[in-house]
Amino acid sequence: MSRLYDEMIQRRDPSQVEGLSRFFKTGPGQYGEGDVFLGIKVPVTREVVKRMWKDVRLEDLDDCISSEYHEMRLAALLTLVQIFKHAKKDIELQRACVAYYLSHTKYINNWDLVDLSCYEILGAWLLDKDRTLLYNYAYSGASIWEQRIAIVSTMGFIRKGQLDDTYAIAEIFLNKPAPLHDLLQKAVGWLLRDAGKRDPERLLKWLETNKSRMPRTMLRYSIEKFPEEVRKSLLK
Repeated sequence: MSRLYDEMIQRRDPSQVEGLSRFFKTGPGQYGEGDVFLGIKVPVTREVVKRMWKDVRLEDLDDCISSEYHEMRLAALLTLVQIFKHAKKDIELQRACVAYYLSHTKYINNWDLVDLSCYEILGAWLLDKDRTLLYNYAYSGASIWEQRIAIVSTMGFIRKGQLDDTYAIAEIFLNKPAPLHDLLQKAVGWLLRDAGKRDPERLLKWLETNKSRMPRTMLRYSIEKFPEEVRKSLLK
C-alpha cells in the first residue's frame, strides 16, 4: 500500500462513520448504496493531501482510487488535482493526470468526488481544447456520476467567463427522458446559477425560454440569486 493510503488509514474515526454514511445516502436503493466510510472528514483529508502530494506519483494513487473506502478515493482525487495544478509547465504530466482521471471514472461515484475534482482537472485542461468528451458524457455517460462530471466541469469555463458550454450541456439534460435524477437536476441548476452570476440577463432570458421544460429542483437551484419577485415570477 502507498504512504498516502497508510496515512489515511491512521486518520480513521469510527465515531464519524454512521453520520457520514447517512449524509452520503448509503442505504438500500439510495444513490450511495454500498459505499463504505472510514469516518474521515474532508478537512482532515485535505490536510493529509496538502502534506503528502509532492511525494506521490500517479501510480501511487492506484490503491486509494480503487479502494472501497470513500475517503481513500477522495484523497486520490484531491492529490491528482494538486499534481495537475502544479504541473503548469509540464504539459505531458498534465495530460497524464487527465488520462488517469478519465480511466478511473468508475471510482468517482459520489457527488463530492465529482464536484471536488472534475472542474479542477477537466475544466482547466479543456479551456483551450475541444470539449466533445463532456458532451459525450452528458449524452451517454455510463452513470449519473459521469453525466454530472459533464456539467460540473464547466465551472472551469465559467470562472474564465466562458458560458456557452454550460448552457449547451444544460440543454442536453433538458432533453433527457423524465424523470431526471435529483443529483443531476441540482448540478445543472447550480451551474446555471453560477453562469448567471457572470451574466444575469443571459440566464434570465434562457430561463424565460426554458422554464416550462425544467424540472422543479433544477429551476429552484438556478434562480437562487435572483430577487424574490423574479423568483416568484419564474416559478409560476
